[in-house]
Amino acid sequence: MFNISKRKLSLAALLSITLVLGTLSNAFSGEPKTPQIQSYGDDMMALKQKSAVKQALRHIAEHDQKTIDDMIILSEIPAPPFKEQKRAAKFAQMLRDLGLSDVTIDNEGNVLARRKGRNSAHTVAIVAHLDTVFPEGTDVRVKIDGNLYTAPGIGDNARGLAVITAMVRALKAAAIKTDGDILFVGSVGEEGLGDLRGVKYLLREGGPGIDSFIGIDGGNNRLVYGAVGSYRYRVTFHGPGGHSWGAFGTVNPHHALGRAMEKMAVGGVDIYATGPKVSISVGRIGGGTSINSIPFESWMEVDMRSATVRKLDEMDRMFKQAVMTALNEENAARSEGPPLTVEIANIGLRPAGKGDVKSALVQRAMAAMSLMGTTPELAVSSTDANIAISRGMPAITMSRGGLNKASHSLHESWQNTDGHIAIQSVLLTVLAEAGIL
Repeated sequence: MFNISKRKLSLAALLSITLVLGTLSNAFSGEPKTPQIQSYGDDMMALKQKSAVKQALRHIAEHDQKTIDDMIILSEIPAPPFKEQKRAAKFAQMLRDLGLSDVTIDNEGNVLARRKGRNSAHTVAIVAHLDTVFPEGTDVRVKIDGNLYTAPGIGDNARGLAVITAMVRALKAAAIKTDGDILFVGSVGEEGLGDLRGVKYLLREGGPGIDSFIGIDGGNNRLVYGAVGSYRYRVTFHGPGGHSWGAFGTVNPHHALGRAMEKMAVGGVDIYATGPKVSISVGRIGGGTSINSIPFESWMEVDMRSATVRKLDEMDRMFKQAVMTALNEENAARSEGPPLTVEIANIGLRPAGKGDVKSALVQRAMAAMSLMGTTPELAVSSTDANIAISRGMPAITMSRGGLNKASHSLHESWQNTDGHIAIQSVLLTVLAEAGIL
């Protein structure tokens, strides 16, 4: 998952407007303060007071170290993009060892574990992603210093997976029976170029039949209710190549790429300066064979984001125009040889979606967090919940708890600052959605 700015509930809506080139940027827009719907607050308090629920909440706190142990075990199993199989197998075995009998790995690589309810009329999915951003060969051994745990991917999202094992353990210890089914999911493809492939498959027509979706991702007290969408492209300029001296005057794909990047930076000003936040970022570039050669190709990967489809489409048009103008200018400047060509390939689409702060699921989550002593910080972001939110399904993403720093870096760390409270908040929300008698 990506780190984003966040905001506490306030009377004023917060608008942040930036253009980022070379740095991945997430966008979110604020919502006016929404009063807590009292009936949900009362219902959640009554739920919390049930004897079995009290027992489950105590179990989460008392077995905090076991949750951390699970986090360490999973974190030390590499899960690069598109290579999550080993971690998936271990996570599936953990869930079986906790007593869940209906555990499978689907055709996309997601781990699914169903805890049957009394009538199975409603299915609540609890989803944490298996994958990390780190390539094969990354040292993922966990370093421990007191309550500080450091390793690539330790928080994002090994901790999210451990939240699930803690919930399964607590439900079993308290012998809680729900009315609807709870579907625990370890998803693939949340990070990088995964393009949410795991959740897209999970929510396919003919899939397992999900009615409510709760993602586990992000730290602090963030409650994601809306979806930041993204368009992603790989742009490749192709030319004949040649010697830097002998072929000078022929088209240069790197020069065209530079022109395109500069035009994107300038051309986006009017788009990002007004209205809902939108971002554009060149995350990777490459091409060329040697310092004394004109490259035969030059490529870049571009990420655009907004919670508003209209703004995404505006940035998309500007970006494509910048590329084509750069192509034409470089071709016009050549003195010999064939022209450049360009390929613009779509490599990712995460749909945007506007959630409803007043919905039952969001209000229950807010009430649960408040009852556990935390202040929910409403945000929109890019998470596994994007797909569900964009389709109008009740969907949120809740915090994995603790203090997560330097996500997506080799120095990522997770600190256990009352990390169990977030798990308790998620459990209350799940039980309210699934229903217990």
